[in-house]
Amino acid sequence: MTGEVIADRYELEELVGTGGMSSVYRARDRLLERNVALKVLHPHYGSDEEYVERFRREARAVARLSHPHIVTVIDRGEDDGQQYIVFEYVDGENLKQLVERSGPLPLWRVVDLGVAVADALAFAHEQGLIHRDVKPQNVLLTPDGDAKVTDFGIARSLEVEHGVTQTGTVLGTSNYLSPEQASGRATTPATDVYSLGVVLYELLTAEVPFPGDNFVAVAMKHINEPLPDLLERRPDAPLRLVAAVERALEKDPSRRFRTMDDFARELRVCRQELDEPEAARTIVTGVPVIRSSEPRRTRARRSRVPLYVLLVLAAVAAIVVGVLALGGSKGDGTQAHTGTTTAAGGGDGGAVALSGVTGYDPGGSAGEHDSKAALAADGNPSSYWDTEHYASASFGGLKDGVGLVLDAGSSRKLTSVTVTTDTPGFTAQILSGSAVGGPFAQDSSVRSVTSSTTFQLRGGTGRYYVVWITNLGPVSSVHVNEVTARG
Repeated sequence: MTGEVIADRYELEELVGTGGMSSVYRARDRLLERNVALKVLHPHYGSDEEYVERFRREARAVARLSHPHIVTVIDRGEDDGQQYIVFEYVDGENLKQLVERSGPLPLWRVVDLGVAVADALAFAHEQGLIHRDVKPQNVLLTPDGDAKVTDFGIARSLEVEHGVTQTGTVLGTSNYLSPEQASGRATTPATDVYSLGVVLYELLTAEVPFPGDNFVAVAMKHINEPLPDLLERRPDAPLRLVAAVERALEKDPSRRFRTMDDFARELRVCRQELDEPEAARTIVTGVPVIRSSEPRRTRARRSRVPLYVLLVLAAVAAIVVGVLALGGSKGDGTQAHTGTTTAAGGGDGGAVALSGVTGYDPGGSAGEHDSKAALAADGNPSSYWDTEHYASASFGGLKDGVGLVLDAGSSRKLTSVTVTTDTPGFTAQILSGSAVGGPFAQDSSVRSVTSSTTFQLRGGTGRYYVVWITNLGPVSSVHVNEVTARG
């Protein structure tokens, strides 16, 4: 069809892509003297009402998606039985071509592209559309490197349009297919979250997580097989970014990010952390550890300390403890230093036992799951205190925050408080005061909480300390699994 003129206006100059349903050409708009992209429905589908309606529906759908990261629809029509859609022309490669040419992308580039695509899809979801075919081939790059999502050819209205693409029909590209698509179940915005997770996995590793020889084999892997370890394929990936991609790729849609906006928000936090200097190594109970924000499973994997070294260290520690025990009493009423704070109001860098007392909700009912407070300091990381469920990250605008009150046993000055959670991404700070009901003063900066985050305190003295949560982040309810402190 190269050289053909469509609708006496669009001259087809070059075939730039083809799919099962349509072909895309670079064309010259003779009227406005500019290049455009012209998508033409394959002729053998022209008499199939379902395909024609799907094609028209794409034009109607994308025409209302005015977003900087979505390719713009310019025109739609029919010429001598040929259905066509005219898009803005993006003079650049797509993400698939970029990865095939360059291999794994730099971390900052992966996150920037992920944010752009997530923002575009979140906007589409707000307009009631699910893309359902998110893949690198459908993300075009402008000469400036900006990403633009295209090809809403199998987009589905959140309000199901009966007669077109009903549940039970598998559509999409197998390498990026969500488990619910692969099994013919209904799609939701979480479907696009999963597919974008696959795209980010590929940008990080230059490999798809579930390769296979045919559509069925790949689809079954998406349904049944565990996700291959991303850290093994991209060891330099920040742990928070790895956790975000893994969460997007959960088999169960309810375990993924609640919305595409939540996914975009978490990716922005990942980008911010990439810009921050590498956190200094810290000393916890005398043992150097890599950043305290790293999940336990990853810290263990990355450290890879030989067993004989650990045995030697354990033997040395036992000898030191024995020496300290023998010198435990000096005859002058003082105690040997054992690493645990014993004097009220003082601190020697040792661990301080905390106990969860109550929830703290001054802007609401004054309580917040009070009966579960003790679970946040019971030494069991699988149990937790949690907030109530809220409609938005900012508590639906009803309050400034909620918190958990912990008792240090007596009035003392803590140097740090560490919060462990299995719902990372929320924002919090530490408050301190002398009474269980307050008033409380700010005792740390505000931080985004990862799987394990240590707050350095400013030196306030108090018996009661509050984990004060000011933004829920990507979830509707936050878990505080364990809180520990040092004085």
